[in-house]
Amino acid sequence: MLVFHLLVCILVTAVRAAPEVKVGRTTISGRDITANVEFFGGIPFAEPPVGALRLRKPVLKVRLNTTTFNATAYGKSCLQPPLFGPPSTISEDCLTISVFRPAGLKSSAKLPVLLWTYGGAFIIGASDMYNASNLVQRGIDRKTPIIYVNFNYRLGPLGFPQGQEAHDRRSLNLALEDQIAALEWVQTNIHFFGGDKNKVTIFGESAGAMMTGTLYLSSKLERLARGAILESGSSNGPSALPAAANELGWQGFVARVPSCASVATSGKTFDCLQNTTAEEISAAVLGGGIAFPGVAWGPTLDAGRNSLYPDLASRLYAKGRFARLPFIAGTNRDEGTLFASQQPLTDADFKAMVAGPNITPGNVLDSAADKVLELYPADPTVGSPYGTGDELFGLPASYKRHASLMGDTLFDAPRRMWSQAAAKFGVKNYGYHFTDPQGVPAAGVPHGAEIAYVYGQVPPTAGAASQNLSVVMMDYWISFTVSLDPNDGKGVERPKWPQYKDKSQVLLQLEGGNTTVVKDDFREEAIGFLNKNAELFNR
Repeated sequence: MLVFHLLVCILVTAVRAAPEVKVGRTTISGRDITANVEFFGGIPFAEPPVGALRLRKPVLKVRLNTTTFNATAYGKSCLQPPLFGPPSTISEDCLTISVFRPAGLKSSAKLPVLLWTYGGAFIIGASDMYNASNLVQRGIDRKTPIIYVNFNYRLGPLGFPQGQEAHDRRSLNLALEDQIAALEWVQTNIHFFGGDKNKVTIFGESAGAMMTGTLYLSSKLERLARGAILESGSSNGPSALPAAANELGWQGFVARVPSCASVATSGKTFDCLQNTTAEEISAAVLGGGIAFPGVAWGPTLDAGRNSLYPDLASRLYAKGRFARLPFIAGTNRDEGTLFASQQPLTDADFKAMVAGPNITPGNVLDSAADKVLELYPADPTVGSPYGTGDELFGLPASYKRHASLMGDTLFDAPRRMWSQAAAKFGVKNYGYHFTDPQGVPAAGVPHGAEIAYVYGQVPPTAGAASQNLSVVMMDYWISFTVSLDPNDGKGVERPKWPQYKDKSQVLLQLEGGNTTVVKDDFREEAIGFLNKNAELFNR
């Protein structure tokens, strides 16, 4: 009997043995997330960007210098201000990548890969916020399995250095370079995990989608991915200026680093910052605060050789200078409510916001700003949340106006411009408008609401229609990842999603019980004016 029990224990131990992958000479040990999904986390994809490597492009790391590596947990998040209380797992040494895959996968499987870039206004966010086990399980259930990958990238001043010195040194858009490095790691290593490097779809939300959209402006993307999904973000969502235009913002950051404060205005700060302690850098980043939308830290124009952001997106779109990769792009109905001020705003306040940081001649910009205010009137019945009449939800009358303007300038107008430009040049793309009702009336269907649906994590309290929509959306996303077409006919029955074409500009309205094709013509005059004058607003 004792022998029998020992045999049972041995068998159980064997069944529960941690999943392992051999990468080079390193055995990487992960863990089971569920019976069908394995996780490998916190794997470095670049050298730690600290000390002399601080404020520099990532140094790709495709091999580890150990024989074993414990990949049972996510790596630490990159430095960022606290949003939900003091952060406990952050570090400058944060450039790590994580993999979710079907259990027991062989290296010869060659599954399609879906790589996520998180959002957070370029100043917050982390890979450990996203559990892809339900999404991977859905791929298994519909017999079109995929591998999911996500990673951490540098944020704030460490990810997007500003000022004249950053411009002169070409130490720009380092977070975008981190994104490129993560894609390069996938190209080199994903076959060890059973993935196919030739079937990589890159997707992201908000800042992550904006970064992904910006990569379309570079020739590098076409060798690293074959398609993309952009949720609530396009390359020209935030206005784009040279780094030198934010010199004061950079000086403010350096001034918070005690040992470098004396050189904050000298134009020679990098050497000091690269030689100061991690503790000082961390304290300076954590003390920087959060301001939405994140205009101080974000992608900057770079006209230099091999640039990731060579010119305004509107100019590049017009010339057809972007990667010819199929994509899905969409927005939520009330993108701007998350960013709208709940304090009263005057016409002068709105006009200053519309103008923003700008290099356009004042009289031209002044006239354009007046027209924008005319197209976004102080009338709550046309404001966001849309379709709520004159209800103000106990907020100032300016709230709905601000929400509408913010949503269109940051998300809806840029998405429409991108869809139209791609269609004009024959790039296969699909557009969506997510309108599934949410639980907070004043927020409507806000920015970020679709994420839970894509990850299969809609709470049961949301109701059956929303639960079903989540499955439909996972099927669309997985289908596109596998075939570059959301209509593979596998999984649940769902409406056919037509392509967005030059002469047929349509979106798929994603709404539980009412998913249907609609024209892409909401707020046509207002969004048309924003896009016609995108260059004035540095977009």
